[in-house]
Amino acid sequence: MSLQLMTYLVVGATFALYIFIAIKSRASSTGEFYVAGKGVHPVLNGMATGADWMSAASFISMAGLIAFKGYDASVFLMGWTGGYCLLAMLLAPYLRKYGKFTVPEFIGDRYYSKIARVVAVICLITASLTYVIGQMKGIGVAFSRFLELPFEMGLLVGMVIVFIYAVMGGMKGVTYTQIAQYCVLIFAYTVPAIFISLNLTGHIFPQIGLGATMTDGSNMFLLDKLDKTLVDLGFHEYTVQRGTTLNIFLYTMSLMIGTAGLPHVITRFFTVPKVKDARSSVGWSLVFIAILYTTAPAVGAMARMNLMETIHPTTGAHAGEWLKYDERPAWFRNWEKTGLLKYEDKNHDGRIQYVGPKNTEYKNEMVKVDRDIMVLANPEIANLPNWVIALVAAGGIAAALSTAAGLLLAIASSISHDLLKGIAVPDMTEKGELLASRLAMAGSILVAGYFGLHPPGFAAQVVALAFGLAASSIFPALMMGIFVKRINNIGAVCGMLAGLGVTLVYIFWFKGWFFIPGTNVVPNDAAHWFMGIQPEAFGTVGAIVNFVVAFLVSNVTGEPPEHIQHLVEDIRVPGTIVRR
Repeated sequence: MSLQLMTYLVVGATFALYIFIAIKSRASSTGEFYVAGKGVHPVLNGMATGADWMSAASFISMAGLIAFKGYDASVFLMGWTGGYCLLAMLLAPYLRKYGKFTVPEFIGDRYYSKIARVVAVICLITASLTYVIGQMKGIGVAFSRFLELPFEMGLLVGMVIVFIYAVMGGMKGVTYTQIAQYCVLIFAYTVPAIFISLNLTGHIFPQIGLGATMTDGSNMFLLDKLDKTLVDLGFHEYTVQRGTTLNIFLYTMSLMIGTAGLPHVITRFFTVPKVKDARSSVGWSLVFIAILYTTAPAVGAMARMNLMETIHPTTGAHAGEWLKYDERPAWFRNWEKTGLLKYEDKNHDGRIQYVGPKNTEYKNEMVKVDRDIMVLANPEIANLPNWVIALVAAGGIAAALSTAAGLLLAIASSISHDLLKGIAVPDMTEKGELLASRLAMAGSILVAGYFGLHPPGFAAQVVALAFGLAASSIFPALMMGIFVKRINNIGAVCGMLAGLGVTLVYIFWFKGWFFIPGTNVVPNDAAHWFMGIQPEAFGTVGAIVNFVVAFLVSNVTGEPPEHIQHLVEDIRVPGTIVRR
């Protein structure tokens, strides 16, 4: 069976499963649409959270970044998983105990202010829309290659699929769809990794293969050989840190507190029956996420090794020779069609020279290797069976669709429940609120799809920006709302606006999305970064600004009302009933 037919069958079967689940789990009330009726078992919720969390950035882009950035990309592994520990200890149980539907609703009640609720909605939409843009990029990449569609058409198909099952099912449908998607994506991620680990090192577990010796007769450890191969071709060493320690620390911290502040992840813990189930769900989520995250470093390293060995083999009859362009393998030709892989014969010798900046003998002729293609192309590069390649396609699409649905649901609920029902039209009927939620989600899909056509970077980079925005705005407001009775409504609003504002200005300025007169800042030019902090890492600084402003303003203004201070105490004390 051909690869294309196999891919259509596998991906089509998964789509049919998702839509079937959405129809069977159709939400009939706001409780089911927003929090699945609060009746999801912790283990199942942990699996759904894993799918919600392991987005296109995790499945498609993270290993690609690890493949090209090496050691420095470890910030994603440490930050994204560490954030779940913060979420388990500091936020999930307390927010579940409060028992409301959305994060802005909690912020509005805790800070006794409709303005605070509106500001929280603005912060949520800003972070979530940025995040979903990365998912749309991943959807377009996956569809454009494996369904042999243009990137734009692949993105459009993905938007339609998300619309069908997310708008129909709400949180109830999304939850059970995400359970199925987790099974698909984790199987799709680990099976090729096992095959490739066996081919390169002889070990069935990729985690062990990453630190094992090669089976090619070189008797070298995989990472040692990868280092040597890259250095010989003019690239930086794979296992050596290149970024500053301060930037790596702040980047990791931004991803951690951004994780703990992402509304679509927090909302997942509103869906369980009891408070203790929220903490249990986080534990199960970490188990399910760890399967992928411990595999990702091996996938990244092995993908880079396979790529380099294809272009410039170090063993065999053609050792030391550059690959002839006319003899390029099928995977190379397939990805060229998508425009995500480009070659230019600069010296007109008919061979593909792929070299780093330190190589002065050749000019780099692989003028574009989109990092988001590495995980999807890896099984093809390794000559794995067609069913494995088709499975990876289904997994990549499942990862992007699952997170996109969760994000869109968070955006829709904030618009319909917090802005319309909570403020603008308080007497709105439940039927009207459901309709408003579905219309808001449809509008969000259109906006996200538009920006997905022109993303500001690789999927993981775009997602990192979203985490920075969540870290600088939502996380501090939640932390202070739970643990600091003295923070009042004015302080919280000023803190959120200050944190979000300074982060947005820094990102837009140093990404080149607007120009400040009198400056000569070049986009992504590290020479102009404040203390060497890249835009994706600036969320930590924004969070510090948020905390400082909130504390200062609260200390020079009045204390919160007594009933709010009691509310904060009740949320933190086990076994008490929250007084509202």
